[in-house]
Amino acid sequence: MTKNLRAECSLIISGHNTPSPAELFSQMATWCENNNIQHDVYGEGDLIQRFEDKIAKLLGYQSGLFVMTGTLTQPTVLDLVCRQKRNKLVGMHETSHILRHENQNYQLQQRFNILNLGNRYRPWTVEDLASCPDELSAVLYELPMREIGGQLLPWEELQAIKAYCKDSQIHLHMDGARLWESAAFYNKPYHEIASGFDTTYVSLYKGLGGLGGSILLGDEAFISLAKKWMQRQGGNVYHRTPYIVSAAMQFDQRLEQMPLLYKRTKALYSLISQYPEFTLNPIEPQANMLHLILPFDYESAIELRDQLAQEQGVWLGCPQVTGNPHQSMIEWYVGDTLLNLEDSRLIAILDWLSSKAH
Repeated sequence: MTKNLRAECSLIISGHNTPSPAELFSQMATWCENNNIQHDVYGEGDLIQRFEDKIAKLLGYQSGLFVMTGTLTQPTVLDLVCRQKRNKLVGMHETSHILRHENQNYQLQQRFNILNLGNRYRPWTVEDLASCPDELSAVLYELPMREIGGQLLPWEELQAIKAYCKDSQIHLHMDGARLWESAAFYNKPYHEIASGFDTTYVSLYKGLGGLGGSILLGDEAFISLAKKWMQRQGGNVYHRTPYIVSAAMQFDQRLEQMPLLYKRTKALYSLISQYPEFTLNPIEPQANMLHLILPFDYESAIELRDQLAQEQGVWLGCPQVTGNPHQSMIEWYVGDTLLNLEDSRLIAILDWLSSKAH
C-alpha cells in the first residue's frame, strides 16, 4: 500500500529526482559509448581503477577500493583493526549504522565488541572519548550523523578528536556515507576533512545518485589486506562496471551541486521557522538534510502523509517515532526536488500541515 501510494505521487519532497531504470540505463549507455568504457574483470580495469584513484586523491589517501556495500565495508575494516591490535573493543555513537541497521552482524559474527560514546542526541566529543575507561582499538565517527538530523561537530572539536586518537594510537575510521554533504558546512576541501582518519568509507549512491556501492580509503597495505578479505566474504563481483559508471558519470556535477543544496537548506530553515508548530533538528543547518518534527503522534502523521498523497499527489516522507509520544519526525534530504521546488508550492504544503495541527 505505502509503496504503491508513493509511486503514484507526482512530487516526492526528499532526495534527488530518480530516473526510471530505462532512463538511467540509457544515460549510462550513452556515457559508456562517449567514453569508450570497457568492463572490468573482478575489479581489474581502467575505469574502476581510475575512479578508485580519483576518490583516493580527492580525500588524500594512498589507495581506494570499490566494495559492493557499506555494510560489508565497515565491519570488515573494524574487524581487521581489532585483529591487528588483538583487542576487540570499538567505540562509536549509538545511532551508528552498524548498530541500528545491520542486524547485529558484528555481534553474531563475533568480530568485535562495541562501546557507546556520547549522548544519543548529540555528536560525541573528545571529552566523551577521553572519559572511556577501556582501551579501544578503534573508534568510528560518522560525518554527518544522519540519525540526529545531519549534525556535525565544530571543526576545532573534530580536530581535537583526530589529535587524541593519534596520540592514543586509536584507529580513527570515518563513516563517510554522506561525507560529500559536509564540505559546504566546514568550508574545507575533502582531503582536509579526511586528514587524520586512518580509513574512510564513502557511498557511491547516497547523495550521488549511483546504483550502489562504496569506496574504502586507506594506505596501500591496509587496502591490500581489505581487498583479500572482501574476496573471502563473497564481495568479488565479476563486473562492477554498472555501479562505477552510474556514479562516475555524474560525480563531478553532484559535488559541484553540494554548496547550492546547503544554501537551499538554509533558505528552507528560514521558511519553516515561520511555522512555530514545527521544530527542526538540528536548530541550524549543518548539512543539506534536516529532521522536521511534527506536532502529531506517529499514527496521525502516517494518516496525514497518506491523505496528502491521495489528495494532492505529494509524498512527505516516512514518519518516525520520537521520544515524545505527541510528536513524530520526518527526514528530508535537500536534493534536486527541494532545490528546484518553488517556495509557494512548499508553503502550500506547510500551510496544509499546519492547518491539521489546530
